[in-house]
Amino acid sequence: MPSAQDRTLKEVPNMEDAHGTEKGLVTVEAYSARLEGRLLVPEGAPGIVLFAHGSGSSRHSPRNRFVAERLRGAGLGTLLFDLLTAEEEAVDRRTRVHRFNIELLAERLVGATDWLLEQPQGGGLRIGYFGSSTGSAAALVAAAQRPGAVHAVVSRGGRVDMAESALPQVEAPTLLIVGGRDTQVLALNRRMLPALQAESALEVVEGAGHLFEEPGALEQVAELAGRWFVRHLSFTDSP
Repeated sequence: MPSAQDRTLKEVPNMEDAHGTEKGLVTVEAYSARLEGRLLVPEGAPGIVLFAHGSGSSRHSPRNRFVAERLRGAGLGTLLFDLLTAEEEAVDRRTRVHRFNIELLAERLVGATDWLLEQPQGGGLRIGYFGSSTGSAAALVAAAQRPGAVHAVVSRGGRVDMAESALPQVEAPTLLIVGGRDTQVLALNRRMLPALQAESALEVVEGAGHLFEEPGALEQVAELAGRWFVRHLSFTDSP
């Protein structure tokens, strides 16, 4: 029998067209890397959220796909893309050498941001970052490097301690979401929170572990993230 979490993740609709091709497929040019992704922007969207997945994951992460679907339901655009090339992924599966390389992951996110702002779908829209695990550290480092472009950051179970030196330079309002049972990461997030000089908040999803597999936990993450992004990516919000 499928678990409640499995049923939740299956709520993400099949995003294929009549020919069986996944909708919104793009090739993101992040400096010298060409990265596969999926860009979907609802009509009238005020902004686009770029997803920085965690260690050992990809744009196919069912949890990030679930959150992305909920964000699009709130009227926001989303870009899920691979932070590593296919060759790098193959090496990382054997060695795990890239998944903790925050500098590389942040560079890819900055490159994707610059690329997106040059695309017809991204011109004039505000940018947000949604990071998970080590991807949260990459998102915060990238936000510090692109203060004029990035208007909001949300971290899910993030290793924000791996971006400690960049935190005082982050100008984007930042929301940290951590599971109440994820005690080690929760302690790290609480310790890092004062280093954020911009508007920031910590939300604890009680009873949830690191992967938010418990019934209703991922829905809470999506709801919290959606409210944060809608508020800070809206053009009625002060810059």
